[in-house]
Amino acid sequence: MLGTGTRNGQNAVEVASQLLKVFDGNLGSLFSASVEELSVVEGIGFAKACKIKAVFELGKRIISYCREERPHIQSSIDVVSLVLPHMTYLTREEFRVILLDSKNRVIAHEIVSVGSLDMTVVHPREVFRPAVSHAAASIILVHNHPSGDPTPSQHDILLTQDLCTCGKILDIEVVDHIIVGRPDYVSLKYRDLM
Repeated sequence: MLGTGTRNGQNAVEVASQLLKVFDGNLGSLFSASVEELSVVEGIGFAKACKIKAVFELGKRIISYCREERPHIQSSIDVVSLVLPHMTYLTREEFRVILLDSKNRVIAHEIVSVGSLDMTVVHPREVFRPAVSHAAASIILVHNHPSGDPTPSQHDILLTQDLCTCGKILDIEVVDHIIVGRPDYVSLKYRDLM
């Protein structure tokens, strides 16, 4: 992927070594680095940085690939398999909603809110808007904790309970709320927190 090296005599192995050194050998940081951050590395120009990002994106898609056009969700593990490759190394909190039909098949999954390192602002109207427009029977809430610790905060628990109440009013069941960490996850339903 890095080609034969650089014009100044570095070979591809040396460029790769420099790349890892800049990110302190942390593949998670490398994985989530922007094109601009990658381009700072000696021997990595804009074109190579774009190639690296493309390979990482391809890797995410391969990991989350499902033969079914509309995967069937039977457990929290199915949800995690669907979103983990996209959410594990995010540097900011992201709140997503997975829309399900009456047979628990995925209609779509959408990003509802992107926040900061440790919080995101989520409004019920933004969570349920895609569910109503896609005529979803139920939804699954998913968000990440960039710290890597998926332990739900009190705010996470209260928000989930509020969204469950809203779902009852709209007749759209909130099936679960999954918090993605690194490498673990927490299901609020499994922990009886909903």
